[in-house]
Amino acid sequence: MKKVVGMSLVLSTLIASSVVNAAEITSARNIEFLVVDGKEVTFDNWAPQQTIELDNGTHQLVMRFDGEVQRGSKEVIFTSRPYLFELDVDGRDATINIDTNLRVKNQATSYFDGNPQWQAEFDNGDVMPLDAVELKGDGFAAYADMEALVAEYNRENGIIIDQGGSKNLNDVLVEVDDQGQASIKGDALSQLKLWYTKASDQERKSFRRWIIDQD
Repeated sequence: MKKVVGMSLVLSTLIASSVVNAAEITSARNIEFLVVDGKEVTFDNWAPQQTIELDNGTHQLVMRFDGEVQRGSKEVIFTSRPYLFELDVDGRDATINIDTNLRVKNQATSYFDGNPQWQAEFDNGDVMPLDAVELKGDGFAAYADMEALVAEYNRENGIIIDQGGSKNLNDVLVEVDDQGQASIKGDALSQLKLWYTKASDQERKSFRRWIIDQD
């Protein structure tokens, strides 16, 4: 009997641990997920709100506003540019939103032309502002390939998606002392990842060929 009770306690602990180590992240109405940790997000069925599950850790989200607003007496669809930000998941469920309700097209245009404030609202009522970056594509169909657009942004900013989460290698590997002198720290593998993210496509191809020659 003691063994059975002991096993039950172990199973209960494992189940509780698995629950704590993940959270449901939901979009508010008229807010949609586009890319999560470098991968495009798709849903089988449309819904006014979308929910994904993320493990604890830092995750990179790309989202946008896409909803109906009033223009005169008519309802029209307003779609914002995509915004990229990081979310630190700590086991708490959260809803991603902006800090105001948009009802009129002119209001929506003015809001996103300014400095829109994205935020995470947790189930316990806490609100955490999110430092969002507007992604700007070039030319016709600039946002047709969101994964490529996000990959380019990450390459330019030394960000990698490692083990399901995002990591800014500049923050991890570059250390600045009191005199303003920068130095590279960290293990060799992390340093290789940093320089690879900063390399051009041609430089990456040359590097991969060099690796093959070494094997």
